[in-house]
Parts: sequence; C-alpha cells; structure tokens
Amino acid sequence: MRLLLVEDDKSLADAIRRGLVQEGHVVDVAHSGEEGFNLAASGLHDVVILDVMLPGKSGTDIAQALRRNNSHVPVLMLTARDTLPDRLAGFDAGADDYLTKPFAFQELVARVRALGRRGTAALEDETLVVGDLVMDTRAHEVRRGDTVIDLTPREYALLEFLMRNAGQALSRTMILDRVWEYGFDSFANVVDATILRLRKAIDDGFDYPLIQTVRGVGYRIKAPS
Repeated sequence: MRLLLVEDDKSLADAIRRGLVQEGHVVDVAHSGEEGFNLAASGLHDVVILDVMLPGKSGTDIAQALRRNNSHVPVLMLTARDTLPDRLAGFDAGADDYLTKPFAFQELVARVRALGRRGTAALEDETLVVGDLVMDTRAHEVRRGDTVIDLTPREYALLEFLMRNAGQALSRTMILDRVWEYGFDSFANVVDATILRLRKAIDDGFDYPLIQTVRGVGYRIKAPS
C-alpha cells in the first residue's frame, strides 16, 4: 500500500517509515499540518497516519478538512492523549482508528493493514438495501429515499456492517471486532456514541427508525415488516 505519515517528531517519523517500508509499503512523510493536508488531499494514498499535535494544522483539523472535501481515505490518529473524550473527538473529526503513544510497532502495522482492507472492500460493486435505505458501496453513497446521507468513514463502516447483517442482533464486542477490529470492552462507549450519530443521520426526520437497540445484546438494523 501507499501510506502517508504526518508526524512532526522527525526521529519517530523516520523510525516508523523505515519499519513500514520493511513491511512492503511505500511511505510518504510530512512533518507539518499544512504539508500533511496537501499530500493527504492528493488522493494518492491508501491510508493516512496522522499525529494529532502538529505545527500549523492539527491532525484533527486535517481529518475534518478531508471529510469536508468528501475524501474517504482511511485515517489512523496517533496521539499521547488517552481519555475517552479525546478518542471521541478524533472519531468525530473523521478518524477511522486511534492509536495511543507509546505503541507497539506491530500493533500499528495491524491497524494499518485492517484500514487498508476496509478501504479496498469499500470499492466492491455492490448495493445494500434495508427498507428505503440504500448503500451503493461502489459510489460510497448512502440514500434514504431521495435524501443523500452524509457519513464519516467510521459511521459508513458501521452502517455497512449492520446492513450486511440486517435483522441480526449484533453485540458491541462483535461490532468492535469487525468495525474497529479490536474487541476491548473499554471502547464499548465508542460504539454507543457512533450509533447515536448514525441514528441522527439515517433515522431522524424519516417516517420510521431502522436502527434498533436489542436490550442486553447490542444493536440491529431492520425494516418494518
């Protein structure tokens, strides 16, 4: 894969770049937010790895700008901040995954690989339908009736997982494992927060809700019978 690493710590950036190159990736590196955004907006990369604290534009600023420009490139945030509000802020900005410093390099490799697979899978030519909700995975577009639904990449991935398993009750652990690709219980609140945003996007203002809470289990998406 071709990766973009945006990290202002040059020694750390060089170490990460060398490790990723040894894993077989092509890696471009930027050391400032402005340079990082310009490279990320080029559309040439399969995954963008963003440090949160950068000179100029922050990693959060870059992620938000990419999503405003309708870029669907998977984004992995790197940060020393480890509180739930910090993680949620990163996800709200449009990040797909979040890795806290210091981290094991093999975990970074695994997260990058998972995001790359997800980005490739999103290009499959397939249409998913639940009631009047339609997901075109080739165009990366979601519609409910005549309304186009704007989603972050994480919300899109969660909705796709729900729609591919329409009618089935999916636990938070299962969702974490398949959508975030790690099953840590401490991240269960992240699932709930993303479901809340997804409900606002696809259910609020429409004739009937599609996303249902299954008490004691998790969530499912289902059209009225």
